[in-house]
Amino acid sequence: MAELTGKVALVTGGSRGIGAAIADRLARDGADVAITFVSAEGPAKDVVAGIEARGRRGLAVRADNADGEAVARAVDRVVAEFGRLDILVNNAGVFSHGPVEEVTTADLDRAIAVHVRGAFLVTQAAVRHLTEGGRIISIGSSFTGRVAFGSVSVYAMTKSALNGLTRALARELGPRGITVNVIHPGSTDTDMNPADGATSDRQRSFIALGHYGAAVDVAATVSHLAGPGGRYITGAAIAVDGGITA
Repeated sequence: MAELTGKVALVTGGSRGIGAAIADRLARDGADVAITFVSAEGPAKDVVAGIEARGRRGLAVRADNADGEAVARAVDRVVAEFGRLDILVNNAGVFSHGPVEEVTTADLDRAIAVHVRGAFLVTQAAVRHLTEGGRIISIGSSFTGRVAFGSVSVYAMTKSALNGLTRALARELGPRGITVNVIHPGSTDTDMNPADGATSDRQRSFIALGHYGAAVDVAATVSHLAGPGGRYITGAAIAVDGGITA
């Protein structure tokens, strides 16, 4: 029997990249999986089709992580359709970058809304349904441990907030048997940061293994934390970065 059979997972921002890989891996391991998306309806439908091809139930809900009411409704819909919620993966993100003096207030507010406020509010909504054995897993960034180059101040700052949220909630929710962890990917080959992109050679120069990771590498760690192997891991920040923070 797959390790996650009978479990229900919600992956925010699950229509592509790391989020899509996580959704597919959780379904492969037996979970029914819902995802949220903002505008990529076609890719979101493809992810759901992949989940269903694995014999699991899938659901895509349009919900912008910056909209607290929308993500709360998304959680309620997942519970209404699947009957429960066991695993929340806070994956939704935006990559705000540029010299600090050129960052606009709108860029700053969007990053805070998605990475900080949104992550908190979807977690708050999910906690109302999680029971013993529940899992909260957030996707951060290696920039929270090492910023090897400039122009990423907003992204690094807002992703770093997940460290505090993870540690605080691990303490608060531990007595309820719910684990809370954050994964910090490094350079990962996605549409947002392709391995053949303009800055890829520079990024590889900082990576101990010398090459980009794949989205499935992050998904494998999520699956471990979500399954029985993660039952005694909580409050942890886990690097999946090829040694960029070594």
